[in-house]
Amino acid sequence: MFSLQSFDFLHQLANNNDREWFKANQPDYEDRVRTPALQFIESMQGPVLGLSPRFTAIPKKVGGSLMRPQRDSRFSKDKTPYKTNVGIQFRHFQAKDVHAPGFYVHVANDECFIAAGIWHPEAKALNAIRQCIDENPNGYKKALAALNQAGFELTGDSLIRPPRGFDKQHPLIDELKRKDFIAIKPVTIEQVCSKDFVEFCTKEFEQTRSLMAYLCFALSLDF
Repeated sequence: MFSLQSFDFLHQLANNNDREWFKANQPDYEDRVRTPALQFIESMQGPVLGLSPRFTAIPKKVGGSLMRPQRDSRFSKDKTPYKTNVGIQFRHFQAKDVHAPGFYVHVANDECFIAAGIWHPEAKALNAIRQCIDENPNGYKKALAALNQAGFELTGDSLIRPPRGFDKQHPLIDELKRKDFIAIKPVTIEQVCSKDFVEFCTKEFEQTRSLMAYLCFALSLDF
């Protein structure tokens, strides 16, 4: 599916990140990047349903699991029009956008990783997760232990001060400060290009089920 040609195109795009070049080389983008990504998503449909029937793997160019190549540069100093990575998210079926529980695959020359969790949840959802951690700490601790044992690192942005309503002496205060709940595990370009990448992702995502189930529980979503 993915190959060294996929990474070569992303490298060329990084050096020629403008609309004219992309338009002229769009057939290469389709052949080397988008088609392999859609093939990967299609191959992940069964494994994702096996993890949870509430999550989706949709192999569509637009509106599916593959994130669009265009950047939203409206609020960024970087005005280059295209992403130099491939982003794939297997989202919860009740979710409306990327700010929802999901499994994620990131393919880029500078960094490849797989991830699971929730990124930049809206205030209401974030508060619900914090309340759940406060009221149901044991389930959260078990999820963290499973992630650590599998080599995942929970990462993302955090508050400097305790969130409103929580004591700074709370035993899980560092967890309550989190604004993202994303478990990440690095992978190599060789692993991404391997014929076993689908099986690898399936096995690794299985190690994150406790976290995903906990987040869905906190947000009153089915799992």
